Amino acid sequence: MKQIRVVVMVFVWCLLLVPAEWVSAAGKTYTLGVVPQKRPAVIYEKWSPFAKKISLELGITIKVKPYGSMSEFEADIFRGVPDFVYMNPYQAMLVREAQGYIPMVRDRRGLSGIVVSKKGKGVDSVKDLNGQTLAFPGPNNFAASLYLRALLLEKEKIRITPKYVKTHSNVYRFVSLGKTPAGGGIRKTLAREPKGVQKKLNIIYETPATASHPLAAHPRVPNGLRKRMANLILDLGKNDANKKMLKNIQMANPIRTSYRKDYKPLKKLQQTLKKYGGE
Repeated sequence: MKQIRVVVMVFVWCLLLVPAEWVSAAGKTYTLGVVPQKRPAVIYEKWSPFAKKISLELGITIKVKPYGSMSEFEADIFRGVPDFVYMNPYQAMLVREAQGYIPMVRDRRGLSGIVVSKKGKGVDSVKDLNGQTLAFPGPNNFAASLYLRALLLEKEKIRITPKYVKTHSNVYRFVSLGKTPAGGGIRKTLAREPKGVQKKLNIIYETPATASHPLAAHPRVPNGLRKRMANLILDLGKNDANKKMLKNIQMANPIRTSYRKDYKPLKKLQQTLKKYGGE
């Protein structure tokens, strides 16, 4: 009987040492919204192993929420619907002001927009695209559309007509099939395309690099959970066994990030980008 009392007292004492917010977060279900760079089914397939791993390690449930369009995704994040969000840098700047989302981690590699053309079609420079129609994922994709279109017009003096085709994959297919002479994307998404598609395309232009897409948390997520999740992702990045899983979500080498250091500087671009479809 005495031994039982000792065990109970030790158990109670251990509970008292656990921060209250850890206990409140345990067992809860959280949503993870993912920017629609690909079809919803593909996004769900790529992100589900990551969500399951994080859920298991932290004792919570994270449900991946893919989106069929950028407008649907942005409507949700500007209302603060997802608890966690993987979004582009420009969106990270905008929703910080709207909802207070807190960037936690990002990939070490910077984000660059690219213009691709079909090999053998005589389009070897953006100068060949003046007056042409180019494919883009959507009006508010940062590196693959907004920033790219701004640079083409203001720096390169190239006037183009955008054709929005919803996803990066659709851009590459439009160009490889000759439906448009060129299109906008990013290196990371091009690298994930089938080799047959990649072999048909040339990169003819690239933007300066910015900080890559962050994984951010809404302020309602307990601070302790945010810190544990960020630390866990950093630890996962140190183990080669997790490389494929992290590469699938474009975070092969995760590092800490912050709004002030990586995304607040994009406010300087806001006025320029507004002219090309930004909010």
